[in-house]
Amino acid sequence: MKNLAEFETERLRLLAITTADAPNLLELMNTPKWLRYIGDRKIHSIPDAARYITEKITPQFEKLGYGNYKVIRKSDGVFLGNCGIYDRPGLEGVDIGFAFLPAYEKKGYAYEAALKMKKEGFGRFGIETISAITLPSNLDAQKLLERLGLTFVRMVRLKDEEEELMFYQIHKSIILKK
Repeated sequence: MKNLAEFETERLRLLAITTADAPNLLELMNTPKWLRYIGDRKIHSIPDAARYITEKITPQFEKLGYGNYKVIRKSDGVFLGNCGIYDRPGLEGVDIGFAFLPAYEKKGYAYEAALKMKKEGFGRFGIETISAITLPSNLDAQKLLERLGLTFVRMVRLKDEEEELMFYQIHKSIILKK
C-alpha cells in the first residue's frame, strides 16, 4: 500500500491494518463479543485472516486512503483492537466502527481511538457524515456512539441480513456549530 496516514492520541497509535496483522485480527475476530455483535466472518486461521485483509481491508485503503486501523498502545506496542471508518455498501454515510480484545475493554481506548477517527474523518478526509450501526443488544456500543456525538436515527436492515440494526449518524455541520 502507498503511504497511508498514521494517527496518534495520548496513549495510542492507529496504523493501517496489513497482512502482517493477520494473527491479531484472527484473535480479535474470534472473541465472543465480535462473534455476538459483529458476526462470524469465517476467519479461523491466519491464512483466512490474511485473505480477509487482502480482499476487504486493503482495497478500501487503496481506493479512499482510509479504512480499518489497528490500535496499538504507545507505552508497550501491544495490539489492543481495531478502529476505523469504512465505506460500507448499503449504508448511507461512512461507517465508524471499533472492536477491542476483552483485556482492553472498559479502559477508554475505544473512545480515544474512535474520537480520533471521527476528527480525522471530518478533517483530513473531508467526510461530511459519519454513520454507525449496532445491534440493539450492544449497549456498550450505543453508549460509546452517543458519547462520540452520534444520534440514533432509525432501525435499518442491511442487504442480505436478517437482523435489524440501530442506525446512528453525525454530520460535520453539527460539529462546526459547537
